[in-house]
Amino acid sequence: MANTSSPAKVSVECPHCGFKQAEYAAAKSSICRQCGRYFSPFAPKPGLKLRAKEEAPAPENSSILHRFEELWKRQRSSIIECFECKRKQQVCGAATSTICPACSAHIDLRDYKISSGFSRTIRTRGDVHLTAKGDLSSSSVICRSALIEGRLRGNLHCDDTATINFSGKIAGSLSARHVIVDRKADIHCFRRVRVGSIEIKGKMSGEIMAQTMVAVHKKGSLEGDVTARAISVEKGGMFSGELVIGQADLTQGELLPGQKSTAASRPEADISGATPQPLPAT
Repeated sequence: MANTSSPAKVSVECPHCGFKQAEYAAAKSSICRQCGRYFSPFAPKPGLKLRAKEEAPAPENSSILHRFEELWKRQRSSIIECFECKRKQQVCGAATSTICPACSAHIDLRDYKISSGFSRTIRTRGDVHLTAKGDLSSSSVICRSALIEGRLRGNLHCDDTATINFSGKIAGSLSARHVIVDRKADIHCFRRVRVGSIEIKGKMSGEIMAQTMVAVHKKGSLEGDVTARAISVEKGGMFSGELVIGQADLTQGELLPGQKSTAASRPEADISGATPQPLPAT
């Protein structure tokens, strides 16, 4: 019978505070549960006077500002969530990956900068930067935040903020906690955009489903159907399309056939003097 026991754990000691904790024997990095600082569980002892590659001294011609930024990055820590079991843990800002202490799943923490054609799947708790020369056609990209300056043909989900700063068509799906359409942007979204909130400073056309606010800034332009709890259009901004406002139960972004008739029969608060019509499902 195959051995299905879990990987062996060994006791390791934090080099910063001396706290002892159990870690997997194959672990390359960890974070102290007492002081919260990052360390390598099986790194050589300081007495051996061995220098690890990542601890190489900075070049003499590097600026003081660069050294300060590197030091700040290593001392910074953040809370990340496991993709598999959703357990949260604290990691060091200098770490490029970690292992979930609950389910042992690998978690990518790297930032990605895409400056050419790219079609591989990305799943990271870091950031993604699609440059003006980049072409992102991945079927699935999951990240913390994203800056889109090039061609986006794949599907993108951001746990935090997605900033759009290019002109063109977005063929894939786009979802994020917050979306910013920059002033120089002029985009057309073929698929429904699902957001927590969105700011439109440039031009955008497409269907939006927002959990909270849709804001059209001065000189901004939005054309398409919108479902949101609130909308704000500044003087000089423009909105053209069908609007459904005040439905707090539309958190999943889809109106199922059974929900469509229910939503149509539910009375809504009279905000503009006319009862809003529900957005048809696609």
